[in-house]
Amino acid sequence: MTKGSDGTPVSMIERVVRVLDTFDGATRLSLAQVVQRSGLPRSSTHRILDQLVAVRWLSREGNDYRLGIRMLELGSLALRQDALHDAALPVMRRLHATTRQVVHLAVLDRTDIVYLEKIGDPPHMDLPSRIGGRAPAYCTGVGKAILAYADERTVQEVLDGGLRARTRFTITDRTRFLRELRQVRERGAAFDREEAVQGVGCVAAAVRGPGKAVAALSVCGPIRQLDLNRLAPAVQQSALRIWRAVGLSAPRPGRNGGGPAASGDWPAGMLDAWATWPRLTDWF
Repeated sequence: MTKGSDGTPVSMIERVVRVLDTFDGATRLSLAQVVQRSGLPRSSTHRILDQLVAVRWLSREGNDYRLGIRMLELGSLALRQDALHDAALPVMRRLHATTRQVVHLAVLDRTDIVYLEKIGDPPHMDLPSRIGGRAPAYCTGVGKAILAYADERTVQEVLDGGLRARTRFTITDRTRFLRELRQVRERGAAFDREEAVQGVGCVAAAVRGPGKAVAALSVCGPIRQLDLNRLAPAVQQSALRIWRAVGLSAPRPGRNGGGPAASGDWPAGMLDAWATWPRLTDWF
């Protein structure tokens, strides 16, 4: 086991960080230079370098290593994610003040949605959502809002994962679920009528331009207190405001690259890279 200068074990994540930190200010480094700068054993360093090359975090040219394209993608993602959050926060606060209900911002990670932000936490309501938390996409308003504009492969992955009943209202039939996604596209809003949590309803809208959704916004609350159809226009308009705010601050694609396509998609691999970062330890 690799140990630090004080004799304590060095975790796998710490080793990876040490290796990546050696490239601070360096265009390219050899294995020997990375070993010297990181203070890690040569065998461990070589193994980590090979794994980082395999996932494009580093690239190899002859005997030298340099930062790879995925590092650029992650850096761009961090900027885009901050832009999305910064654009959404004031809109979410206004929506919460108007509706007095919980407002969510979420993104899709394979078959789950991940909550990036949550405004409001009403008493006397069992709503387990939290920032950074996950929920199945198929039974949530934000999940259906995003899936309605996703590619066929993404939707198929959700179907293959199974539509398990979370409540007696969860849509578990594949044909009915696909019909539901078509209806989301037709009306521009997704409804969750106690499909994820008993007694809770949501109305959601995709944050998107002409292409895929990059996120979704929702208003959730006690189902008996919500008029989902009446709330839908406000949620749709708020989602559009977020998209426009992000679009105004985001770099436009050009000859030298630098930004997502005009369709509104995240650059290829960026959301994947962000969402799978915690799984880095699976390599070792």
